[in-house]
Amino acid sequence: MKSFLKYLGSLLVLIGVVPLLIYHFGSTQSNTYLLVAGVVILIGAVFHVLFNKNVK
Repeated sequence: MKSFLKYLGSLLVLIGVVPLLIYHFGSTQSNTYLLVAGVVILIGAVFHVLFNKNVK
């Protein structure tokens, strides 16, 4: 479980890229995709810092 937590932040950042790709390549241009991507990437970055600092 600890090894999964170590990579959870990086995984969330990569998941946050998916809405950006949908926004860029999709036909609909909605700010909702940007908001979702920003929130997921921000949470992923925070998790990455916190878990890599505490999980060994």
